[in-house]
Amino acid sequence: MQLLAKETKINFIGLRKGAAIMSVLLIALGIYSLATKGLNYGIDFSGGTKVELVYEVDVPIQEVRAELEKGGYGDAVVQYFGSNKDVLIRIPLSEKNSDVDSSTRLVEYLNSTNLGAAELRSVEFVGPTFGKELFEKGILALVYSLIGVMIYVAFRFEWKFSLGSVTALIHDVVITLGVFSVIGLEFSLPVLAALLAVIGYSLNDTIVVFDRIRENFRKLREIETKEIMNISINQTLPRTILTSLTTLLVLVALYFYGGDALNGFAATLIIGVLIGTYSSIFVASPTVLALGAKPEDLIQEVVEKEGVDVDDPEMHLP
Repeated sequence: MQLLAKETKINFIGLRKGAAIMSVLLIALGIYSLATKGLNYGIDFSGGTKVELVYEVDVPIQEVRAELEKGGYGDAVVQYFGSNKDVLIRIPLSEKNSDVDSSTRLVEYLNSTNLGAAELRSVEFVGPTFGKELFEKGILALVYSLIGVMIYVAFRFEWKFSLGSVTALIHDVVITLGVFSVIGLEFSLPVLAALLAVIGYSLNDTIVVFDRIRENFRKLREIETKEIMNISINQTLPRTILTSLTTLLVLVALYFYGGDALNGFAATLIIGVLIGTYSSIFVASPTVLALGAKPEDLIQEVVEKEGVDVDDPEMHLP
């Protein structure tokens, strides 16, 4: 805490060119992977069957996978979703598994193996049309959230700050999706929800920095814009680091101890928090600077009114 309490004097704006090169490389790699490899869609989007089974005793997950391969379900995804007795099986759409009865056939097959009898807890079947509709609605949710952010920031600050915040958010989303594509992590509905949460987290970080920039624009009018931004980012740095670290501690614990069902959600947020913290420092403010923002942008013209002291500096403020 003492180290973070000390005021830093890091030239973040001076590092903006190197940061921009790194961001461009990460985005290019992500877009290339998305274009050539694509995302590993879960059954929420690609369609398929999800079955939750409960056994009377612990069942080794490797044995479940082996039995499924023998029965022609080699493409099934098997994981625990609670204890070692609770097994979650995802089967993508195929000629063999393209109807709602595929789950019944699967359970009957597993019960005929040496694994023992299993109780069917729940079944979810997602058709190809419904999966496509879910994906389209998810993308629309992302687009609408970005539009909403742009309007909010433009209203609260100024259009240059609005573009800066949206640029940082698009940067975060594209890189996060790129990481998922490169690594091959499953892209499911919880992951999409986590992406929307990443937008909110990253925006919060960016707004904190923008608020301090606005305050310093009013107080330090004689200083260059670059220096004002550097001062503002350094002043908010302790808060940014502490918030990110405490959030990451929770997410890492969730990733390792929350079970396989929450791994994708937690992984998305971990990547998003890291990228979002970086973008709030090295992307949002440099973008605003590149758009030509200056203290005068946030200072209203003086309007003379009877009985008002026009020399009052407060009357220059919005």
